[in-house]
Amino acid sequence: MAPDLEELRVFTARLRCVEAGGDAGSGIEWLDAIETLKSVGCAAQAVITDAVATCIRAERKADSVPRTEWDRGIASQIALARRESPNRGGRHLGFAQALVHEMPHALDLLRSGRLNEWRATVLVRETACLSIEDRGIVDRRLCADPDILDGVGDQGLIARAKALAVELDAAAVVRRNKKAVSERRVTPRPAPDSMAYLSVLMPVEQAVCLQATLGRDADNLIATGSSGGRTRNQLMVDLLFARGTGQAVASGVPVAVNLVLSDETLLTGGNEPAQLQGYGPVPAGIARQWVADAVDAEVGATLQRLYSCPQSGALTVMESRSRTFPKGLAKLIDLRDRTCRTPWCDAPIRHHDHIRPHGKFGRTSVRNGSGWCEACNYPKEAPGWTARSIQRPGRRHVIDLGTPTGHHYRSTAPPLPTPARHSAVEAVLIAHLRAS
Repeated sequence: MAPDLEELRVFTARLRCVEAGGDAGSGIEWLDAIETLKSVGCAAQAVITDAVATCIRAERKADSVPRTEWDRGIASQIALARRESPNRGGRHLGFAQALVHEMPHALDLLRSGRLNEWRATVLVRETACLSIEDRGIVDRRLCADPDILDGVGDQGLIARAKALAVELDAAAVVRRNKKAVSERRVTPRPAPDSMAYLSVLMPVEQAVCLQATLGRDADNLIATGSSGGRTRNQLMVDLLFARGTGQAVASGVPVAVNLVLSDETLLTGGNEPAQLQGYGPVPAGIARQWVADAVDAEVGATLQRLYSCPQSGALTVMESRSRTFPKGLAKLIDLRDRTCRTPWCDAPIRHHDHIRPHGKFGRTSVRNGSGWCEACNYPKEAPGWTARSIQRPGRRHVIDLGTPTGHHYRSTAPPLPTPARHSAVEAVLIAHLRAS
């Protein structure tokens, strides 16, 4: 008999009390048992995720909701329950449906602990282009016998799944490749120590060509004594930047960035980090250097004051009678929210929308406005979703987000850098670093 929810919570509470101890042999046994538990838990989540989606669709069908709306917001509810972004919620939902309905042998391996969630995800991913029948064949040939994948590494698993996919439906694999090429993109993400990763998803022949060219030219600079003491990797990065922007340093590039920092950080040597829009915190010394470099280079750096409450870091209110958010108000929301306001979603802001809908007399104001990514803004318009701004004078902006199942999640805007405290309302500075 499956445990009920309360039994599961009690067991989870007991597991929290586990501490290191005993000999190494028993420790290994514990690691093995807990790894199996994780896989079993992932299998249970997959089954429950599919059941939740099926239940919601059935309810909407019974309520005569248009078929095109049956799936709306389901992935977002899954994501909130799992403390993940909506994008990951969609992946979890697709993964669950594939395992439950199309790959029962892989689900059984996951339930037994012989397959972990990542490896099961790989199988689902590599067979996504196949028909249900062909996917079932891959499932049987790779997962019906637990010994087939025993000891096989991730790359070996991927290779076997790909080989079977090509064998069963080469045309589908080709179509998938063409679709993948259409999804090529460039995305940045933060790295430690005020660095960033710039990821480029491109056709493999382009990636190999680009890396080989950068490596060749870096080797030439080193061979001719023109490296300036830089390593091969450093040269490759510098060459990529120079060829992509036409400049040798970032301060000469004609783009604008918003760097939010306190007056003390900029003017009196304060240590509080600045906030770079689209990236995150930047050490105070580096932020000051960026501003100084921009001014020295005469690239049109300007400063704009924002006003915040010194106790909470909350921005002051700006309001408008406009139906849509004016440019200045939208910018203020961007600087306050930084990323999408849905809990656990840190996607870039794409939409500025009312928390209380405009059609229900919601004001076009900074308090009733919020920044959302596209994936989060549309689901909250579905039946059963609620959103409200919690009024807390002098405190940071809070949104209460309610889902159709009655669960509630709160989102609090991140604090601004702390200003010098000389009055009730203080200035925080934005440095706009822009080329002339």
